[in-house]
Amino acid sequence: MSDDWMIVIKPKKKWLDLDITGIWRYRDLIYMYVKRDIVTVYKQTVLGPLWFVIQPILTTIMYMFVFGGLAGIPTDGVPQPLFYMAGITLWTYFNSVFMASSNVFSANAAVFGKVYFPRLVVPISSCISNLMKMLIQFSLFLVLYFYFSLGGASAHINMVALLFPVLIIMLALHAMSWGVIVTSLTTKYRDLTQLITFGMQLFMYATPIIYPLSAAPTKYRFLIQLNPLTSIFETFKYGWLGAGQLEWEWLLYSFVFMLMTLFLSVIIFSRVERNFMDTV
Repeated sequence: MSDDWMIVIKPKKKWLDLDITGIWRYRDLIYMYVKRDIVTVYKQTVLGPLWFVIQPILTTIMYMFVFGGLAGIPTDGVPQPLFYMAGITLWTYFNSVFMASSNVFSANAAVFGKVYFPRLVVPISSCISNLMKMLIQFSLFLVLYFYFSLGGASAHINMVALLFPVLIIMLALHAMSWGVIVTSLTTKYRDLTQLITFGMQLFMYATPIIYPLSAAPTKYRFLIQLNPLTSIFETFKYGWLGAGQLEWEWLLYSFVFMLMTLFLSVIIFSRVERNFMDTV
């Protein structure tokens, strides 16, 4: 047998002993995971993929009634449906990737215990599969954008909108790295799962989704900007709606924060996956 077809699997001895080339070698498995996530979730449902559109529409209507109507929170002069849809599109993607990455070990324990493949394949596939769903919701956002633009709404696209792919990549890596850290911790401390689920609900209100950053009280604005997602949401709204705030220093802060958490998550993930089967 040719040596080219022989792969020797050895136990990891170093914290950063990652099988990066193996991730590319198992790209077909990534494709299978992506296909499974997209097809099977709504396979036995009545409306199927239409839920990708129905959910953000219903959420937008609820936000319009509660936050735009009852609470009277301003939207920087942008039509409420358009403003809320912009935030919902990004947040849904972030939350979906985070939740999928945060239970990698517990949800795939049976598979991990029988077959070897680079474990990072699973969170990477969740980034891709949820990206497909996000693009459907982004298309809905574009439909609303053109509808209100033709109606003379004060929403103006500019060159910053070209940063959209960069913002999505940053959002995906934030979500995946945070989720990987969480799944590494919850393999041993199961009750953290409930805390994280509740914490994410609160974290949504610390992110400018239902309100613009300009509407936040001055004394709290700095704290909100410490949220690394704030600059991503604000930059997206600035580029596509002409609202929000574009502050390069805070965007750089989010990028550096992403690199740090990504590095930390890889170290923790590499450490935990050696013996997680003993604790799951």
